[in-house]
Amino acid sequence: MPKGRMNFYQQYEHFSIMIKPELLEKLITFRKERDWEQFHTPKELAISVSIEAAELLEWFQWKTEQQVAEHLQTKKRQDLEDEIADVAVYLSYLCHDLDIDLNKIVEAKCQKNAEKYPVEKVKGRNNKYTDYF
Repeated sequence: MPKGRMNFYQQYEHFSIMIKPELLEKLITFRKERDWEQFHTPKELAISVSIEAAELLEWFQWKTEQQVAEHLQTKKRQDLEDEIADVAVYLSYLCHDLDIDLNKIVEAKCQKNAEKYPVEKVKGRNNKYTDYF
């Protein structure tokens, strides 16, 4: 099916921000087999998300948009994918351990953002929401 004729879910299904249940189970088993739960307190997991997100930023630091596009076509892309995976893994552990439904909270946040940033006030603008009220 041509890209323009795909529905949203078909076109973007591989970009899901959610971890499949089977993959989450694999992550939890991996951690349990190594007895790492003892180190994975919510505080440590939150710190780890932040550290890995900072490492993700390093991949882009000091690069122009052109350089980023070029690096995406090289073996360096794997480094970027590894950093994204690290963020996703720690976030998955954190949500699992705190019994947080990521789908539910992202949906709630979308609703809050829709109310905070009404299209008729913000379309094409990047101001902070407090500038609109």
